[in-house]
Amino acid sequence: MSPEPETGDGMKPLPGVAAFLGMGLTIAACIGIGVGLGLWADSAWHTAPAMLVVGLILGVTAAVFFVVGQIRRYL
Repeated sequence: MSPEPETGDGMKPLPGVAAFLGMGLTIAACIGIGVGLGLWADSAWHTAPAMLVVGLILGVTAAVFFVVGQIRRYL
């Protein structure tokens, strides 16, 4: 994918709807996978709700890192 052209004032153009939709899907996927793996681990190891909490924390952390990376493209 080629880099987006800058505007005349040196600023990059704002992201479109697709970029925001991608960010939302990234957040949902990261948290969903983390929670799903946490629930699976709880049922496999009978540790409820410890692994659910760990999975949720890891999912939110991953979501933050991925979205920050996506946002940095436009800064």
